[in-house]
Amino acid sequence: MARVKRGTTKLKHRKNVLARTKGMRGNIRKKERQANEVLAHAGNHAFNDRRKKKGDFRSLWTTRINAGLRSHGFVYSKFMKMLKDKEVKLNRKMLAELAKDEPQAFERVVQHVTK
Repeated sequence: MARVKRGTTKLKHRKNVLARTKGMRGNIRKKERQANEVLAHAGNHAFNDRRKKKGDFRSLWTTRINAGLRSHGFVYSKFMKMLKDKEVKLNRKMLAELAKDEPQAFERVVQHVTK
């Protein structure tokens, strides 16, 4: 059985790894072993933070809605309960955009819910 020599494959892998760590500080970008390790950790952080981003946006929307409601004398939690009772199908993202960019439209929504 013929043996497999890995010269070109190994060099290609090394170049790829070092290219992905380009711009990082220290020996991380120059040494293959450290570069492999840092890329593994970077991949884990990227995976986790894609999920975390969804929660971050939801808390941002909550803050914006609450800020818009405070000027009308309401609190976020009670307003969301009233929205559910009136069966208004606006999600938090849309409500936050209205509160931030269209205060008149947001005020109409608040008036509709509080009737």
